[in-house]
Amino acid sequence: MAVQRILTVLVFCSSWMFSNAQMTENAAKQVPDSFCISSMEYKLYNMINAYRQRYDLPPIPLSKSLCFVASMHVKDLFFHHPDQGSCNAHSWSDQGSWKPFCYPRDENKKNSVWDKPKELTPYRAKGFEIVYWENDAVVIDSIIAFWKSMDYFNSFLMNTGKWQGKKWNAIGIGLHENYACAWFGELPDPEGGPFICGQEPQKTVLPLKEKPAQAEKKKPEKKEAEEKFPSELKKKEKPAEPKVNNENPVSGKEYYYIIVKGVAPEKELQRFLKDLRSKGYSTSRLIEKNGKQRVSIMGFPDKSKADSALRQVKKTWVDAWLLKQ
Repeated sequence: MAVQRILTVLVFCSSWMFSNAQMTENAAKQVPDSFCISSMEYKLYNMINAYRQRYDLPPIPLSKSLCFVASMHVKDLFFHHPDQGSCNAHSWSDQGSWKPFCYPRDENKKNSVWDKPKELTPYRAKGFEIVYWENDAVVIDSIIAFWKSMDYFNSFLMNTGKWQGKKWNAIGIGLHENYACAWFGELPDPEGGPFICGQEPQKTVLPLKEKPAQAEKKKPEKKEAEEKFPSELKKKEKPAEPKVNNENPVSGKEYYYIIVKGVAPEKELQRFLKDLRSKGYSTSRLIEKNGKQRVSIMGFPDKSKADSALRQVKKTWVDAWLLKQ
């Protein structure tokens, strides 16, 4: 009888300890009620959806959980710099209430950096991140322009490439000093959206009703742009934009171009190219391959020279890459 009582007490204690530990873990995963996003973060969110809307893509709902993860990460990057050595900007330091992670070194099937939303919030799906950094405090116009210019980042914004056919049902935005990031998720966030700092929570309903108005504003802008760049003018401009760089590649020989801006609308590529040339990059060119145009800043017939130049270019355009033609 005494043994039975002891066993009963042990079972009760074990059950209580497990229940208490589970409650503690769940409490740790709750996003603080006081958490909010800045007006600049909210503006960047709207810019992403406005960009998607121009290509008839649906808006992505803003996620409180993913915004919290994004906020934690940009602050960790700024204060603790886990992106050192072999660890890139998707890494997390050992200075917070999360598991440290060096990406891609620590990445494996049982341990993924994309599980951070599960670790830190009630969001139960993986989240996928894009990051931005610059020397000074970030400017959101530069962030969206950079993300649009690179194929890898643009694939998240536009559901292309690896993400074609996927649907984003949650997005989180984080800005702090000279870092910015966006987290994307396929499942809706049970926490809903965050509120904007300085505003009442009930006033931060996602501006879905405002989006048609934004779309209406875009239409006249598009027509106005078309008037400035009629088709006849485009035809005249194309011959003035040679598609080879530095020197004409020898027929039948490989040529390597350093790409600094990926696939984008032609007018956007032309503006980017014009800006490069105004800054002295006279060898910059539009390069076409497989029906797609990209901006190259320079090109070489020798891969070793191209690799050496690419290392220097990456100091300014971190996602520059080589295109073999």
